[in-house]
This record gives sequence, C-alpha cells and structure tokens, in this order.
Amino acid sequence: MALYYRIIDVLYGLNRNSVKPAHLSALLAGPAAFFLVLFFADLNPGHPEVTRMAAVTAWVAIWWLTEATDLAVTALLPFILIPILGIADSQTVAAQYMDQTIFLFIGGVLLAFAIERWNLHQRIALSILSKLGTNPATVLAGVMGATFFISMWVSNTATVMMMLSAVLGIIIQVEKHNLSPFQKNAIAKAMLLGLAYAASIGGMATLVGTATNLAFYKIYVDAYQDAHDMNFVSWFVLAFPIAVILLTTAFFILKFSFLRHAKKVVFDRSYFVASLRQLGKMAFEEKIVFTVFVMTAYLWFGRKDIDFGSFHLTGWSRLLGTQASFITDSTVAIGMALLLFLIPSKNEKGKMLMSWEEAKKLPIGIILLLGSGFALAKGCDQSGLSSWLAQELLFLKDASPVVVIAGICVIVCVISELASNVACIQLVLPILIAIQKVTDLPPLMLMVPATLAASLGFMLPVATPPNTIVFGSGRIRAADMRNAGLLLDVAGIGIITAVSMMIRLLVWK
Repeated sequence: MALYYRIIDVLYGLNRNSVKPAHLSALLAGPAAFFLVLFFADLNPGHPEVTRMAAVTAWVAIWWLTEATDLAVTALLPFILIPILGIADSQTVAAQYMDQTIFLFIGGVLLAFAIERWNLHQRIALSILSKLGTNPATVLAGVMGATFFISMWVSNTATVMMMLSAVLGIIIQVEKHNLSPFQKNAIAKAMLLGLAYAASIGGMATLVGTATNLAFYKIYVDAYQDAHDMNFVSWFVLAFPIAVILLTTAFFILKFSFLRHAKKVVFDRSYFVASLRQLGKMAFEEKIVFTVFVMTAYLWFGRKDIDFGSFHLTGWSRLLGTQASFITDSTVAIGMALLLFLIPSKNEKGKMLMSWEEAKKLPIGIILLLGSGFALAKGCDQSGLSSWLAQELLFLKDASPVVVIAGICVIVCVISELASNVACIQLVLPILIAIQKVTDLPPLMLMVPATLAASLGFMLPVATPPNTIVFGSGRIRAADMRNAGLLLDVAGIGIITAVSMMIRLLVWK
C-alpha cells in the first residue's frame, strides 16, 4: 500500500494524508474494472476486440461517473487505450477529437464571447425586464424568458454568469420593499432557481445550446450516414416546442412553490428602465455583433427552403448547387466567428471586435470531453461492441415504445443528476443505437428524448453548472432546489415522453 501512495504522490502531487479513501477507491475502481473485464470476460468468443472495448468503456465510465479525476483528464483515456488494444489506430481516434462538430461548438463559443464582451446580453435582458418588471411573477417570467433566449445560443454556464448580476440586482431591489422576510426569501429563491432552470432548458432548444446536443449530433450522423435528416433546423423543430413547454412548466412550478404568498407585491420598473438607460444607445460594436448573430442564425435556419404559407423563403444552399453539401453548420459557425476577428472596433482604436486574448478562454476541457465521447462511439462501432449489445438487448423488441422512451428518460435523468451531462449522454447513446437495431424504432425516437433528458438535472446543486452557480449565492437551500427540481424532473420526463410519442405519429414513422 505504501508503494501505491508513493505513485499517487508522484502522479497527483498529493501527500498520503491528503488522499481521501473515497477518492482512492474511485481511482482504483476504474483500472480494476478495466483489467477484470479484459482478463476475466469473453463477451463475444472469437472477437476479443469486443471485450477490449467494453473494458475501455468500463474504465472511462467509472471515472466519469465518480469524477475520480478531472473529466478532461479522463477524456484522454480513449486516445491511449483504443490504439494500444488494437481496436483502431491513433490517426482514426485523433480525428474524433477534432471532428467538424467540435468546430460548431468552437464557433458558437466565440460568438458568445463577443456577445459578452460588448454587453449585448445585458441589453437584451434589461430590455425585457423593463417591460415586464411589474410584480414578482412577471419579473420571474422576464428573467426566465431572457435567460432562455440567450442560452439557446450561448453556453448554459456563460448565460448564468452573464445574468447573475442582473438577477441579484433585482433581489436587492426587492429587499428594499416593505415585505416580510419570508416573502423576500421566497422571491429571491424563485428568481435564482428560475435563472438556473431557464439556462438549462434554453440550451435544449438548439444544437449549439449545450454540449450534450452536439454530442448527439456527431454520434447520430456517424451512425446513420444515409439518413440526412438531422441539422440545425431539424433539431430546432423537434426540441424547441419541448423546451418552451418545459420552460412554461418550470415557471408555474416556481410560481406556485415560492410566489403564491407575494401576489400583491408591486415593483417599480424604474430600476430596470434606469439600468437600461445607463447602457446608453446601442454602440457600433453591439450593432455589428448583433448583425453577425442574426446572420449566423439565418444561415443555420435558411439552408433549405422555408414555406411560411403566404411567404416563401428560398434556401441559400440552392445558390451553391452540389457544393452546398460540403458546407455544414460548423462551417457557418467558424466563418461568422472569423468575421469578428476582422471587423475593427470603432470605440477601441486599433482593436477588433474579437481578439485572440478572448479566444484563449475556449473551454479545452469540454472540447476534450466531446472528442472522447466521439472516440468511444467510434471504438464501439469498429470493435463490434455495438452489434454485440444489439443482440443482448433483443428482449426489448416487443416492449411498448412509450415504456422504452420513458425508461430511457428516467435512467438518463437520474445519471445526469449525479454525473456530467455530456459524459452521461456519450455513454448512453451507443447503447441506444444498439437498442434501435433490435426494436426497429426510428433512431431519433430513442436518441432525441435521451439527449433532452440529459439536460433535466434540476434537483441537486452539483447536477449542472447553472445549479452550482446559483446555489453558491447562499440564498438557496439544498431542500429548495431538491423539492422544485424533483417536480420539474418528473414533469420533464413526462413532457419529453408525451411529445416524443406525438412526433412519432407525425414524423418518426
């Protein structure tokens, strides 16, 4: 055991007394499971690569779920283990870590950095609140609506960080009113939980809203290359209605849980109006960033013809002919982000709208996490582990679709409360592909609900970064988040299942 502690000291820079038993157990559990599966299991006789890939998945899954080490560190394991075990060569695995979907994420993050740098997010939020901020319920609706919209395009974590100061400002103004301490605390809890929940729900609505959606997109496109039925618009059409219904449900849950004793409270909207006026007129930089943002959204939505009934919008892909298929949503994201580095600022002479100093904040950990999930999916496919799973799951062939979907949502939601949402969905999606092969259900019918369910972590402070951030304000008890989050988790599972079954009848035939 002394030797083990010595190794831990070298690798992690820890002394013996600082290593907690639970941490040691988690660190040991990953490689222990790897070697147990590798040497004592033979999942598919005559095909050792199936067992080898299962061993890799077991190690990665245990370290992700227990967070034995940083998620980004665990993300490096597939790059090392898959080539060593002869499942795929290093070049094939490395390509998964720089897939075009990664560039879609990078482009979206760079656009978010520009929005944050020039305070466009504050203007959007205060514009909404200055019109809706008359009582606790309308302010809550304003906070959640603004957060939802921003989170559709900006990462959930960045959205909460952007909006937190405005929400805390609202709470401070509330505390100046002649209210009981109970009412003040209830309003503060509703605003902060509304902020966290709306950020997570908004991220569900678009492919770039959260990393779980991008993970799904890459894995689905690779697994069903002939489908050609998934892009930015098709995801939006499927997910946006669910997100809006869930946002509305979250609003009423929070209103009933915290605001029913503050119905007669009236706010002075002058705080929001004054805050908006302090921003002054829309600066040149804000206008250009907003224009780039709108152009990006149009290029994502306007690839194909859109028929509005009396008005028909021709898709830009027609202008490029056969070459249009070469241009993906990630090409659009990087192209528009590049513009931000080339357009000069008017008020900061000698600088551009974006500089590489801002770009250095790119979350490399999330990029590695996404890439590792893609590598695992590639390994499962190339090793034959996916096919083996399909055979083992034949018992689901005759199961009711509603039971399958609801069961998937429950399992994914529970895991996401305890572990990284991205890690969870990247472990689950390859299994769902195997289930699809034996049930003959439409692939999207299984994979879309699971991906959306991965964003349902509303109960625990550690479930999502938005939850953690608002809990860190010190104004929310764990019990408050647990009680409201449980209701919203249950409602979310029901909504996703019900809407998925409706879409199944209309689209997923």
